Order: sequence, then C-alpha cells, then structure tokens
Amino acid sequence: MPGNVAGIAARMDKLYEFDREPVTADKLQSGSKFAGLLAGEHVAATEFVIGAFFVLHGVTARDLLLGLLLGNLLAVLSWTFICAPIAVRTRLTLYWYLQDIAGPGLTLIYNIANALLYCILAGAMISVSSTAVGLAFRVPTPALTDVFPSSALWVAITFALGLAFTILAILGFDKLSRFASVCSPWIFVVFIAGAIAMLPRLGVNPNLDNLWEIARTRIWNGVPTEGQEQFHVWHIVFFAWFANLAMHIGLSDMALFRYARSWKYGLYSAFGMYPGHMLAWMCSGVMVAAVNREMNPGRMAYEAIGVAGVFGVMLAGWTTANPTLYRAGLALQSVTNWPRWKITLAAGLATTVLACFPVFFLKLLDYVAIYGLVLMPVGAIVLAEHWIFPKLGIEQYRARKYGWIMNWRALAVWFGTLAVCYAMPFHLFFRWLPGYFLALASYTLLNWGSRKEAR
Repeated sequence: MPGNVAGIAARMDKLYEFDREPVTADKLQSGSKFAGLLAGEHVAATEFVIGAFFVLHGVTARDLLLGLLLGNLLAVLSWTFICAPIAVRTRLTLYWYLQDIAGPGLTLIYNIANALLYCILAGAMISVSSTAVGLAFRVPTPALTDVFPSSALWVAITFALGLAFTILAILGFDKLSRFASVCSPWIFVVFIAGAIAMLPRLGVNPNLDNLWEIARTRIWNGVPTEGQEQFHVWHIVFFAWFANLAMHIGLSDMALFRYARSWKYGLYSAFGMYPGHMLAWMCSGVMVAAVNREMNPGRMAYEAIGVAGVFGVMLAGWTTANPTLYRAGLALQSVTNWPRWKITLAAGLATTVLACFPVFFLKLLDYVAIYGLVLMPVGAIVLAEHWIFPKLGIEQYRARKYGWIMNWRALAVWFGTLAVCYAMPFHLFFRWLPGYFLALASYTLLNWGSRKEAR
C-alpha cells in the first residue's frame, strides 16, 4: 500500500501546469477548448441561485432584459480587452506575474486572500449541488436565514461532492475543458427544459401568446419578497458586469487565457455570458416563480424535469467549482514549494468544509460583490504597471529589479482603495467602478512622483 501511494503521488507530480513560467507555444489551446470551458463554467449551480434572487428582489421584466444585455456585454469586453491581452503577452498566471510588480511579500498576502475567496465561491457551488443530491435522501434544504448545516447527512453529501469536484480540478486545464465541453450542453438543456416545463404552471398558454404578460406580472413583477431589497436596471447591469470581476478586471483568468493563441479568445467569454449567465438566470427565475418563490435549487429543477434536473444542478456545480478550485490551487502553489496537485487537494478539502455552511450560497449576491471588490485593486495595479507605465516612461517591475520583498506603494493603493470603497455612500454593487479608476490613478501618480525624483 505505501508503494502504491508513492506511485500515485509521483504520477500526480507530473501534472505540470506551467505554474512558475510562461506557457510554451506547443501547449496553446484551440478556441473550441475555451468556448467549452467558459460555457461550462458560467452555466453553474450558482446560476440557479442568482436568477432566483433577481425574482425575490423584485426586478421588473424590462429591467432584467436591458440589464442583462448590457452588463454581460461589458463583462465580455472586459475579458477581451483587459484580461486576455495581458495573459497572451506574458503567458503567466497572475499569481506569478504579480511577484515582479508587488514583490513576494505582497504576493503572498494577495494569493492567500485570493485562494480563500475562491474556495468560498467554489464552496457555494458545492452547496447548491448538495441541495439537488439531497432530494434523493430527503435532506431538508437550509432556509434563507440558516448559517450552519441543517443535518449530518447534509454534511456527508457535501463532503462526497467536494471530493469528486477536487479530483477533477487536480487533473488540470485540459481535463477541465474536456469535462466542461461534454457537460455544458446538457446543463443548458436542463435550464431551458426546466423553464419550459414550468411555464404552464404559471399560466402561460400553449401558443405562448401571453408569455410576456405572465413574465411581467407573475415572474419579474417588480414586487420584492418580504425582507429583500428591490433591484432596478442598474443593479442588474452592474451585477452582470462584476459577477466575475475578479476573473476579468481582477485578471485571475490570466490562468486560463495564458493558453490562448490570441487575445481575441476573450470573445469566447460570450459563450458563458449569454447562453450561460443571461439565459440561465432567466430560466432560473421562471423556475423559482413556479415554486412560490422558495429558494431551493434542487426542488426547482426536480419539480420541473425530475431526476434529470437533479443531475443538471449537480453537474452545473461541478463544471464551475472545478476551474475555481484550479485557480485557488495555482494561487496557493505560487507561494509554496508543494506540487500543484497537493495544494489543490488541500484547497479542495478547505472548500468542502466551507460548503457545509449554507450561508455562503444563501448570501451569494453580496458575497460575489465583496470578493470582486476585494481583488479588484490588484487588477488595476497590474494593468497600470503593464500598459500605462511604459507609455509614461515609468520604470516597470521594480520589485523584481531591486529585490523588494514588499512594494509598499502597491500595498497602500490596495488597502487604501478598499477603505475608500467601504466608505462610499451608495449601493455595494456600484462601488467597484470608481474604486478601480481610483486605484489606477493613485498607483500611477505614486510611481510618477518617484520617477520625477529619480530624474
């Protein structure tokens, strides 16, 4: 047995993902791989929660459509013109590239924070999948006010799913993209079929002539559920834009796009934003309205299309938790001497523990806003250093050149931006954009001043 374990560990050590150096040209991936991976990642179990919450927050049908069209377009443009070009030019993960800019000390802080936030997000996906699998064992789904696990069986199901999700994340980019390519079409079908199956329950005629009337009066009727704040069009625009803020504006998806042949592959994110986010959120809204606005993703899918819906929710969590755990493993691997598979396994175990606490998926909208906001200033710092500094003649990569452990200017901008965003008097969803421009400007000005001194 010890020999078998050692053999497995040795094979795992060979799962090399260019953790600390640029991806080589022979390992670049085709556009179809990105289309499948991004489609699978963004048709997630959390989509059952997000789309349902839009209904609970009293969004009108008109505001929903306009907000999703514009917000998802802004997200696609952010991947295409901000994240993908830097990834293709450097061929590095953000977690490794950041060391040249911020120094190993600040990179350590960032990567630990990044990995923890990703683990919580992946944990929310596992939790949603657990609501579906739990139906087979008659496990009560946590209520909107629950913080702690509802039963020991809920914990057992969550641990089983977490282990399965972690194993695939360990296998690397190629396996993730293949798995997502196979599963994503099935998950699309589950969302669409589930919504269609629920339309008669809501009173939609077979010829669909009253579909819009039902949509605006019984689904997105502008009436929030008790205890929920009402959302309007700009809430939807900004949420759709920043739902993946850490990935595109925050540059974490450099980990994926470093394998792209061209920066234009950023446009493949549209496969995730429109058939994924937009369509899935709308279908989820139909399903939650049909079950009397009860937040229970497993029940929503099961009542719509039965066992196929349960498997759809489980796979939706799987295809999204996998790349999220993959990013977390890369973030932690860059600050340790462990092989990526070991650190991904550790991250997966931590994620599974977090998944047992339903508060993370029941407060998902606020959490998504907070985790993107926390990581956003670092994306601004990297963008400034990569693109703006050369144009202004400001010296790049001084942390690497001068052996700095900590780039104190970067640290001041990161925490200073978060402090200002915290004090902003408007809705949480709207704070990141002024914060981003503040981080860009302040980091550039701080370094421009040192340039003047050097002259």
